[in-house]
Amino acid sequence: MNLFKTHGAFSWAELMTTDTEAAKGFYGELLGWQFKSMDMPTGQYHVVSIGEEQIAGIMATPPESAGAPPFWGNYVTVDDVDALQDKVPALGGKVLVPPTDIPGVGRFMLFQDPQGAALSVITYASE
Repeated sequence: MNLFKTHGAFSWAELMTTDTEAAKGFYGELLGWQFKSMDMPTGQYHVVSIGEEQIAGIMATPPESAGAPPFWGNYVTVDDVDALQDKVPALGGKVLVPPTDIPGVGRFMLFQDPQGAALSVITYASE
């Protein structure tokens, strides 16, 4: 079983920061992480690996989040991200980013729970 692809399992972490190079230097030295940079429609994305295992990503804070402090976000795998869009508000939460495609990766949604904590869910593309 691939736990990262299992419904309800945490599967990815992502740092949004104002200085990706400084973050790479800090975490690379502190934790021994390696990085592979790639061009994305939103700019450079830095995939974090331990050995051959990809575990996280680092990206620049997007313009729509300007002024926000750097933060780590988490993704939880779900079988069908679109099926959750109406369920979140029905349970008292708020959809912040509706289901959105990540080319070559899958589809994600960002929401807040009733207490205001934000979490992303993702349905990975079939391999």
